Amino acid sequence: MKRYFAKSILTASVVICCATGCQTLDEEVYSSVITTNFYKSSQDAEAALTAAYGSINDLFDQAPLVFASDFAGDQLWVKPVVGRNVFALYSYDTDYSGPKSFGRTAESPYGLWQFCYKGIENANWVIEKVPSISMEATRRDAIVGEALFLRALYHFMLTKSFGDVVIRLSPSKSETDALVGKSPKAEVYQQIFKDLNEAAAKLPSYSATTVKGRTSKEVAIGFYAKAALYAEDWTAAKTKAVEVINSGKYKLVADVLDIFNVEKEDLARQENMFAFEGDNSTRARGTTLMGFCGPPNSSGRDYGNSTFGSIFAFQAFFDSFDPADKRRQLMDTTYISVAGKLVHQKDITPYTPKGVLIKKYMDRNSVGAKGRNNVPMLRLADLYLIAAEAEARLNGPTPLAYQYINAIRSRAGLANLKAGLSKDDFINAVLQERSWEFFAEGDRWYDLTRTNQFLTIIPKAVNEVYPVRTPLAKHRYYPIPLDEIRANPKLEQNPDWQ
Repeated sequence: MKRYFAKSILTASVVICCATGCQTLDEEVYSSVITTNFYKSSQDAEAALTAAYGSINDLFDQAPLVFASDFAGDQLWVKPVVGRNVFALYSYDTDYSGPKSFGRTAESPYGLWQFCYKGIENANWVIEKVPSISMEATRRDAIVGEALFLRALYHFMLTKSFGDVVIRLSPSKSETDALVGKSPKAEVYQQIFKDLNEAAAKLPSYSATTVKGRTSKEVAIGFYAKAALYAEDWTAAKTKAVEVINSGKYKLVADVLDIFNVEKEDLARQENMFAFEGDNSTRARGTTLMGFCGPPNSSGRDYGNSTFGSIFAFQAFFDSFDPADKRRQLMDTTYISVAGKLVHQKDITPYTPKGVLIKKYMDRNSVGAKGRNNVPMLRLADLYLIAAEAEARLNGPTPLAYQYINAIRSRAGLANLKAGLSKDDFINAVLQERSWEFFAEGDRWYDLTRTNQFLTIIPKAVNEVYPVRTPLAKHRYYPIPLDEIRANPKLEQNPDWQ
């Protein structure tokens, strides 16, 4: 589908003054950002907003938003190459030296940190400057609402990955503005909720005229529900999730397989509330998820024109699905080669005879290794499972909680969840349902860390490639990149990583 994001249009300009003939170089910064001739028109406002959306491209181009979760989780395993295997083995360091040495920082939590703060910076310029532009008021308010939403979204991505992080609420006009210390994650969530509330008040509801890849009132409310789940505000999580479900603006796609059919992405938008939009015209940029997930050596034509065989599902995860579960069809243990021959599981990858292919990001008509695929960031199915979990945590496994989880199970072709479960068993069933529903979408690791289950679940997620996996308590959050701490004397490393 057509992509509406672009790289940042804002650049920093530094003026250096040096006296001719001096023995030493004297530097004095007169200005760090020049905006004198910008933010004057509605076109400037739209362009600035496009820049704020630009980090979404970065987060899915090399896909750090997905890989920061899935390289470390219990669903998928990554080809054991240096710079990627460190996340599966929890052997990374505060300098991210493995990814840096092999040019893989853009696909790592390091990239996640940089791209999110780039997006926050651009969103802050919109929030500060656009309200004073003389233009149509309703659209002006909506632009500011979109920027508030993006600022909240980027902060949410950061805090669920790194814990306590820097809250940035104004653009950096000087070096002093740029040097800010961390805030406790509870304060980060409060700011997220504030921004999302203000965004929802300014944004129009979703409609057929909503620009693809842009947010809406319901998306802001939906992300409030998800952030509240992480902040353990069960009442807000339930209330906001139910509000979105009952709005009638979105509905579950009847066939779960259609959500990931690259040729049916217009249909899928009835459930895909907010997604990275793959490019459908020039295809200059897409997502590397297609190339990572397809068979090695571009040998499976249906998966894409250029694929590497870099990510596979654990056999145990594949086996955890009921054979009747339609979502199991989004993986495979065989494929048809470009020569038209059936390739059996033992020959899928040289690393193990139990390779399981992931089919969520197939694009037969891709150009190169980046597919046109839309990658979900928030689906209506998520709101159903948030409502089920929050209701259970508040009131136990009530009929309402069962109603929400069974809607997802029914769509997958499964029977209703067993009645009479205890509160703990029901919540674990919801978490398991989330694992089956959202695998390879960058969600699972964060479910394991927010519930503190990663220490017991991950050591069981092993195979011939990774026979031993032993995360420590400090791995609940990623370390802040050491380069960022070197550049900002007010920034402190996470306590567990000091």
